[in-house]
This record gives sequence, C-alpha cells and structure tokens, in this order.
Amino acid sequence: MIRSVKWFFLAMFVTTLVFATNGDNMIGVGPTSRSMGGVGIADAQDSISAIFANPATLSQIDGDQFNFSGTYFNPSVKAKVVTPPPPYGVGVWSAKSQDAAYAVPAIGLSHKINDNFTFGIGAYGVSGMGVDYRNEDPMNTNTKLSVMKFVTAIAYQHGNFSYGLGLDLDYQGADFGQGLSHNYALGARVGANYQYERWKFGLVYVTPQNVKHERIFDFDGNGIYDDLKLENPAQYGFGVSYRFSDRVTSAVDIKYYDWNSADGYKDFGWDSQWVYAWGLSYKATDKLALRIGYNYGKNPVNENNNFNPAGITVVQGKPMSTFGYEYFRIVGFPAVVEKHITCGFGYDLSDKVGINIGYKHAYGKTIKDTFAYGSIESKLSEDAVDFGVTFKF
Repeated sequence: MIRSVKWFFLAMFVTTLVFATNGDNMIGVGPTSRSMGGVGIADAQDSISAIFANPATLSQIDGDQFNFSGTYFNPSVKAKVVTPPPPYGVGVWSAKSQDAAYAVPAIGLSHKINDNFTFGIGAYGVSGMGVDYRNEDPMNTNTKLSVMKFVTAIAYQHGNFSYGLGLDLDYQGADFGQGLSHNYALGARVGANYQYERWKFGLVYVTPQNVKHERIFDFDGNGIYDDLKLENPAQYGFGVSYRFSDRVTSAVDIKYYDWNSADGYKDFGWDSQWVYAWGLSYKATDKLALRIGYNYGKNPVNENNNFNPAGITVVQGKPMSTFGYEYFRIVGFPAVVEKHITCGFGYDLSDKVGINIGYKHAYGKTIKDTFAYGSIESKLSEDAVDFGVTFKF
C-alpha cells in the first residue's frame, strides 16, 4: 500500500495533452469506464472512474484499491481552406495535422476508512485539443490546450444512500503558437447515489473552474500579447444502472456541459451540450468481463455561414478580425466529433490484481464556415486504446 501511494504521488505530476471528444472533454477516465461509453455516475467501475464520474460511488468500492491506466490517443485532423490569394486571404490549401499520438495517464486510489466513509484521490488528464499545421498552413497554425485534474474526494454512506464531495485542483496549459501559458484553478464536485435492489441511481454536479492565461495571443494585432480567460464549464449529470443478473449489468449516463456560459468557449461560439452514454458489462467467466458502449454528444462548435471576413469580432474586450476569428476557431480548435463506439475487457490475474483493456473510435465529423469568396473547413476522427492495472488490498 505504501509503495502504491509513492507511485501515485510520483505520477500525479505528469501532465499531458489530450484531444477533444465531448467538446474538449474525454468521454470518461480509465479503461473500464471508457470501454462502456464513459458511464459511471450511478455505478462505480473502479476508483478512478468513481472519483471522476461521481465521488459518492466511492462507497461502492470494497476495501482499498489502486488503479493505474494509460490511454494511447490517436486523433486524425484535416483542414481545407479556400480563400482569395494574399493580401485578401491566404489562398487555397489542405493538409492533415502533424500532431503525433498522445499518451494520457490516469491514477486513482481509494481507501475504506470504515463502514461509512471512503476516501479517494486521483490525477488524470481530462480535456484538451490542438493541431499542428506548421509548414502546411500559410498562417502556420499550431495550437495546444491541455487540462490535468488532481482530485481529493470523500464519500459517506448511510443505508442505501451515499454522498460524495471532491475538491478539484486544475492545471491548464495553453499555447496558441505564441508561447506557452499555464495557470491553476480550484473547483468542487458533489454527488449522491441511491441503491435499490438491482437498481442504482446517481447525481453529480461539477463547478466551473476559471483559468486566466496571461500574454497568450495577440488577438487584436497591435503587437501586444493579450490575456484570455478559459473556463472549464459547469457539468451536471444523472446516471442509472441495472443489474440483470450476477453476470450482466447495463448503465446509462446523461450529462450536460454548459459551454455557452463558460469564458473562452462562449467567446468562440460554443453551444452548451447534452451527452448520452450507454454501457454493458458481461461477466463471461469468474475472471473475464466483456464490455461494450456508445457515447453521443452533439458538436458544440457553431458553424457561421456567410460571415463577413472584413468585419470585427470582439473577444473578451479585444477586437479581432472576423476572418482571423473564424480561422482560429475552425482550423485551430475543431472539437466536433459526436458519435463514439467503445469495447473492452477485464481479466483478473488473481484476487488482488486485474488488468483492463479498452478501445474507442470516434467517427469523423466535419465543420465548415463559408463566406462570399470561400470556406474554412476541418474534419476530426479519433481512435484510442486504453490499458490499466488494478491492485486490491
């Protein structure tokens, strides 16, 4: 147990870039939850997913548990721009983003204090996006956004009810091609869970977390780097799971991301988003569990057709050319995928150690802005493979 805690505190300092799925948030954390479409609000899959999805479900975990997982995340991003030649535009070009695949770690630890209280601690990459069109795009668009969360949580169980509270410390790093800016934010997550016979129900709320990036980008073109507030949005979630038998369990989550009220996202034309997730787990043998899932969230990024490229759009008090504004948000941050299919399995090597492997595919989605003399277009699809190890104490 002490060795696991040391591994945990070593790994929690790792920060990574991940890419958009539900907006710019991952559908879930850890291979068990992710292979079931990202569900977990009602039914804890492991300590990582419990801390991330609903801290109240920590009460469902027996004994002490340590989880370590990694995600190999491979997005495919393409852009196509058709405009007049300079100085009236950037000409015509198309390319695939040169960003390589990403490794995304996640770690979680839960400790059963007594029959009523369970403590959890976790660190994971949860959101981000970015592209690299240097030497392909005349504007040399190169963007990066990553969010790492460190969460401590406590759950209290009384009868069939349990309640959870988590304190979030966010690290957010952003680079829009003019240098890295990073900062921190605090937030909280609260949840509740109720179990009745074969049913489990869950509710969760995550507060918005606002990060101010200083001197990140020259939005108004006056030669001075401007600040930008970028807020992880408020999240609301409801989940239900049903155990058909000792071997078969199904779960559904419904989540709402309030992008349209979040600084930064609302400035770049994002709508708030409903996300629907479904997962099924089948215990094929005493040691082997098979999992499938589906996740859908409508693309939150608005398309602006027939925009005026000679106009001005104000971003947090800074006037930005409308052409540059549309170029920036469509080419630089195409967080547009909607449909995800997932699958995976878990295998218990012993009573104390198990492995979990998952796969996710996000189907390609295109976003396109148009104006009188051309168009700006991006397409995104994703593949990801997850691997995790669970230790029970």
